Amino acid sequence: MRLALYCPDIPQNAGTLIRTGACLGVAVDVIEPCGFTFSDASLRRAGMDYLARATIRRHDDFAAFETARACTGARLIALTTTGDTRPDRFAFAPDDILLVGRESAGLPDHVHALADARLRLPMVAGARSLNVAVAAAMVLHEALRQTKQFPEDEPL
Repeated sequence: MRLALYCPDIPQNAGTLIRTGACLGVAVDVIEPCGFTFSDASLRRAGMDYLARATIRRHDDFAAFETARACTGARLIALTTTGDTRPDRFAFAPDDILLVGRESAGLPDHVHALADARLRLPMVAGARSLNVAVAAAMVLHEALRQTKQFPEDEPL
């Protein structure tokens, strides 16, 4: 399981998702260009001291990401407000890549077209979208639950 961030705009959301990946043992792909300087300083507030524990792979652009993904055969699962399937009604595979779009614009049409599935979270009428980091964490939880990939609990 991997989490991919398509051209993130907000360093706090990117830092939160990198921290989430580090805590859950999920690698994170960052697809450039970012809307901020990708550095420890810009990510530190949300990522805290988890940045050093995270497995991060940066890609110069979406084409480079797609080349890397093609080598693995992993499915691309887009998380989008225009998706046609709910995560709780989708069968995740252990090597899926969950892709979130830019906070300001989501995913472009050509990326939607390449996705193996497009998922949306159900919300009450009138709600447009959740924060990208919150939405990704919710879907990642369901994917890890289904594929039994949660890290083992450490004794307290």
